[in-house]
Amino acid sequence: METSIGADADAVWDATQDPAQHVRWDVRFSSISPSGVTVTGASTFAYERRVPLHTVRGSGISLGERAGLDGARTSALRFQTKDRLSPIAAGRGYWRYIADGRQVTVFVTGYDYTPGWGALDVFVRPILGWATAWSFDRLRIWLETGVPPERWPLRSVFWWWRSDRPRAARCLRAPRGSSRRDNHLADAPPSLAALPDPEATR
Repeated sequence: METSIGADADAVWDATQDPAQHVRWDVRFSSISPSGVTVTGASTFAYERRVPLHTVRGSGISLGERAGLDGARTSALRFQTKDRLSPIAAGRGYWRYIADGRQVTVFVTGYDYTPGWGALDVFVRPILGWATAWSFDRLRIWLETGVPPERWPLRSVFWWWRSDRPRAARCLRAPRGSSRRDNHLADAPPSLAALPDPEATR
């Protein structure tokens, strides 16, 4: 996934690395609670995704680097849950922040996960991709206009008369120069491979 945000890298970094800010724009999480820091500087956390009649809970670990090997900022993440009702059993991915001029940041993500619902993942995966793209555009609108992400609840998807609402279609579903079928974790920062199993840090 890739989008361009009319804000400097510091603003994008702060809105995505602070757990309290992260859950404001990312529809995939309802809460993220920091739980500690490892000896290597990685942050551990517990997360929740609330849906009607159920709350999925899990644990994760992340490591942000303000100066990657390629000069771009990166953040690596692993998470998992033991909840059998979760459509995602475990996942891993990264964010990359590329400064494209003083007030533009190219925000890129690559991720993959272990399905929790087996063959039903054929339906889950495109929904998750859409949710990621919609959340990215929600973040972009917030940082470019100052309109808080809470102004755009998930039901705003149906506010067809509002041209300024978040839209997943504004995001590239694969970084420029690649396709959706490529292995996007091949471009992950080395820190992703070094992150331990989240359960091992509890």
